[in-house]
Amino acid sequence: MSSPTAPPPVDGVRHRFIGANGITLHIAEAGSGDDVVLLLHGWPQHWYEWREVIGPLAERHRVIALDLRGFGWSDAPPGAYDKATLAQDMIGLLDELGLERVDLIGHDWGAWIGFLLCLDHPERFAHYLALNMYTPWPDPPSPRAIAVLVRLWYQAALATPVLGHALIRHTRFVAAMITTGAVHPEAWTHDELDVFIASVRPPARTKASVRLYRTFLVRELWPFVRGQFNGRRLIVPTLLLHGTHDLAVDHRALGQWQAHADDMDVELREDSGHFIAEELPDVVVARARALFGRVAGNA
Repeated sequence: MSSPTAPPPVDGVRHRFIGANGITLHIAEAGSGDDVVLLLHGWPQHWYEWREVIGPLAERHRVIALDLRGFGWSDAPPGAYDKATLAQDMIGLLDELGLERVDLIGHDWGAWIGFLLCLDHPERFAHYLALNMYTPWPDPPSPRAIAVLVRLWYQAALATPVLGHALIRHTRFVAAMITTGAVHPEAWTHDELDVFIASVRPPARTKASVRLYRTFLVRELWPFVRGQFNGRRLIVPTLLLHGTHDLAVDHRALGQWQAHADDMDVELREDSGHFIAEELPDVVVARARALFGRVAGNA
């Protein structure tokens, strides 16, 4: 079920495959030492999303950027692709690697999975840097909430089996989803975009993308809107870094985290769109270093 080509080269990065939670996950590693950072990508990408972040972080940390199930070079089994299962994959990976506690960075779906991990397994994560994603506690119903739902049009398109397959496999839809709304479109070369396009076009991986969104819209969206996490508290020190030109995630409706998080800040950036790790890699690295260097409870 691997992607048809080898992972693209990035200086200092080594690759291997780890069995976890019943599947095989591909990980890209750099750096060394006891201070470990786990990087979780979003759709429609894989570990290569972090190509400009891995090197600087690896100067002080052991960095592990993995491919979620269904993406990159990890297995793409059939199934519903619920985010709780993807989160459990991460716990299985940490267990297999013998890692008790790590720092965490997640983007897009990787950031949502990151919130689930920090809520369910706070003892495993020292700090959490979330990039461009809603928090688990939605805003109350309002006209703004309707506008937020309208932004999910692309998810409905991707979740439709025939249409979703056609968009991914036979159009430049994937590239457009990455670059539309970007403040710095020069962050991607044509070849880099093609790396992401090629990785989701094999049939099993196209199905994974369709199932990822169909599972969310059919099984996960309504419980989230109804407040399934309202009784849950985030105790992991967290920073949400969010580009305001994001056309998928509305920065004006990130949720009611203030009432549910012990130590969480939000920083809005007007100089980025959704894919902030590629548009502003230096900012992401700087915020990660500052956050990871903190002692819990200290500003």
